Amino acid sequence: MVLNNLSTSKEIRYRGEQLKLLSDVYEPCDDTFLLADAALDVVHPTDSVLEIGTGCGLITKVVAGSALSVIATDINPQAVKNATLNGVEAIQGDLFCDLNRRFDLIIFNPPYLPTDTNVPCDWLTQAWDGGVEGQEVIMRFLTQVERYLTNRGRVLMTISSLTGYREVTERMKAQFEIVRTLAERKVFFETLYVILGAKPRTLSAQE
Repeated sequence: MVLNNLSTSKEIRYRGEQLKLLSDVYEPCDDTFLLADAALDVVHPTDSVLEIGTGCGLITKVVAGSALSVIATDINPQAVKNATLNGVEAIQGDLFCDLNRRFDLIIFNPPYLPTDTNVPCDWLTQAWDGGVEGQEVIMRFLTQVERYLTNRGRVLMTISSLTGYREVTERMKAQFEIVRTLAERKVFFETLYVILGAKPRTLSAQE
């Protein structure tokens, strides 16, 4: 995960998409690209897709051509401005932003790096600050996510070996009948994983 604070705009190119990157927005890196590739493998043409924490909008842009509909959220207002600039429908707010609808696929590259309480809490820091154990935002996401999934809904999420791979996947197994690691990549001081959660247990029981 890149932690540098951008002071000037850049251009990002990936899978045929060209996007502008504004300052104070998380720069797409290995975790973004790994998740984008995995999303293309699991998205269906009939899917309604939500991406949480879209940043500059790269994953949503990459997936849009393979889905029925896509929308994104980000807590960082500069990221929402950036994603909109890149042609992504984006809403500013925390996680689901009180969206009153359900989705077939929810994609999330969460803040997952463990940090101490002395880290300054600016918008860019919130893109990677996962709390003391790196799981704070992930667990909050998992607590809420079933309210926003259809009964065939899936969750696609990046986590790090620094986050507690076993703890997160065990939590997901309590919520989903299917939990699989779709991709992994070693980078610098961590291993990145893309985890799929499918067939939400609560919603499956209602069928």
